[in-house]
Amino acid sequence: MVCQCCLRVVREEFERAGVAVQEISLGRAVVRYDPANTSMEDIRTVLVNLGTDLVETREDRLVEEIKITVIELIHHMNNVDSIVRKSEYLVEKMGLSYAYLSRIFSAHEQITLERFIILHKIERIKELIDQEELTLSEIAFIMDYSSVQYLSNQFKHITGMTVSEYKESDRSSKRPIDQLY
Repeated sequence: MVCQCCLRVVREEFERAGVAVQEISLGRAVVRYDPANTSMEDIRTVLVNLGTDLVETREDRLVEEIKITVIELIHHMNNVDSIVRKSEYLVEKMGLSYAYLSRIFSAHEQITLERFIILHKIERIKELIDQEELTLSEIAFIMDYSSVQYLSNQFKHITGMTVSEYKESDRSSKRPIDQLY
């Protein structure tokens, strides 16, 4: 669950399946159900049908927390008030070393944590470009790039097109944030 729409859909589907949602937030739901009528497998089926699953182990929960933290920082906070490197923010919020977080993330996902962060930054840059409210210099600053050139090079490397080409395109290369890899 990575957005408010996800929360609403999960709540609705749980309730449709007879599972009462007591509290729900990004990456977490507290539910109440009658074990005589509903099993954990029924709950898992609801989630799997929505493209997600139960997170059961400590490491799985940690990976989900990392994802949520990256999404919060990049897609919701805009990093405007304080320039914080993404890795520093993760370390502070999670209370664990970046090396440990990165190792756990890579062991459970098909990409590295660094690549996950970069993919999200590029997708957010596309959104900011589409809004046409900020200059590329302002976007570079907000997204913690040392220069417009560095942002442009990484954008081209990840998307296969320059920022100018993206602006001139139909912009159909945008992807949902839960499907970046």
